[in-house]
Amino acid sequence: MILATVGTQLPFPRLMKALDRIANRHDLRVVAQCCEATEGLSIEMRPFIKPAEFDALAGQATVLVGHAGIGTIIGAERLSKPLILFPRRASLGEHRNEHQLATARAMAERPGIHVAWDEDELESLLTKAELSPLESGKSPTLSGLIGTVSAFVMSDVR
Repeated sequence: MILATVGTQLPFPRLMKALDRIANRHDLRVVAQCCEATEGLSIEMRPFIKPAEFDALAGQATVLVGHAGIGTIIGAERLSKPLILFPRRASLGEHRNEHQLATARAMAERPGIHVAWDEDELESLLTKAELSPLESGKSPTLSGLIGTVSAFVMSDVR
């Protein structure tokens, strides 16, 4: 099973349609947390998945697919799952700026993070025999980010 997530703020129909076409060609099960469903698709789309259910689904998944959001990257590392990033593009009206392209480029060399720049690359990655997992605590960039965010959240900000 493939678990896809695009966050809870913006829909990402380009990714949902690509996953639907790939799933239909290769008989793959896709569960997608998608903010809002895209009409006419056969993949299982849910606007929101509670954290405990998301973790249970992720445990069953062979791979996670998501936009290049930091929460998605941190979650994949926490769950030690392979992650395919499919960044949103502001040039296509999918976001306010191209920060997800920058994030994907910055993360592309990390073990366990695989970047699909288009649908063909996404299909190639999803049909590979095995993808390396994103191992928890192995990425100094992610570990540093998690530490910084944790310290900020735990501090008394006024």
